Amino acid sequence: MSKQASAAQVGVICAIAAYSMWGVAPVYFKQLMVLPAAEILMHRVIWSVVLLVGLIAALKQWPKVGAAFRNKRVMQILFVAGLLLGANWLLFIWAINNDHILDASLGYYINPLINVFLGRLFLGERLRNLQRVAVGLAVIGVAILIFSYGHVPWIALVLAGSFSVYGLLRKQVAVDSLPGLFIETLMLSPFAIIYWVFFGSEYSNLFNNDATLNTLILAAGIVTTAPLLCFTAAARRIMYSTLGFFQYIGPTLMFILAVYLYGEPLEESRLVTFGFVWFALILFSADSLVNYRSQRKARKLAVE
Repeated sequence: MSKQASAAQVGVICAIAAYSMWGVAPVYFKQLMVLPAAEILMHRVIWSVVLLVGLIAALKQWPKVGAAFRNKRVMQILFVAGLLLGANWLLFIWAINNDHILDASLGYYINPLINVFLGRLFLGERLRNLQRVAVGLAVIGVAILIFSYGHVPWIALVLAGSFSVYGLLRKQVAVDSLPGLFIETLMLSPFAIIYWVFFGSEYSNLFNNDATLNTLILAAGIVTTAPLLCFTAAARRIMYSTLGFFQYIGPTLMFILAVYLYGEPLEESRLVTFGFVWFALILFSADSLVNYRSQRKARKLAVE
């Protein structure tokens, strides 16, 4: 096996690991249901900062952190991105612990389609024909859910929208994922500490908890950073377009957990919505694959 093929194989394994960890994250957060969602977020921020300090030191990425700190525009964008990420994490945790895993799953299925729409709106990217159809199908699916239930699936839309805007902001700054996440969580940490000191629940004093609960709380940093490290490793080894095909592992695992493990009701109208979104994603993926192959062929011809 060639060195390039071996690297690609490792990249695929890392991509599957990253999206699988994101997909089974609800199992972890369900174990912390005794804590309010805001307090779980607080621990996620604080212990992520602690773990990221060690990782950045080990990987010698402090110069990248320092370069970001010296750029006012980068820091402003990362601050807004951090607020969006924190809001996304908070809603995700609340949704999991209030039996809305299906809504979270729908949100992350819709996410890549919103990415395409935002790319058209803010980056001037042209939508190809199948992409237009895919976005239209997703809109129809959400509309069916609105008319069936009489209310907007706001959890799914806010999760998808906030993460898409977060991604859009991160595209505006040339900061690697690990230093970027460190700076974002570091800027959120004062809010987390204030919450811990003034608004923490009876479980905020770790000395009063049993070892099992404290282990779960301290694991918040690992739950946050481990999939990101796998994602970063995958992104370095395989094409980003190829990486995109693995992103549906996460919401699919959430869907399976919601229906078969936690028994969330899957009404007919909601299943119809998922059907429209799944069909949209099939078209979207097929279009991405065709476009990727045509670009690769064009590059090969240009070299020859």
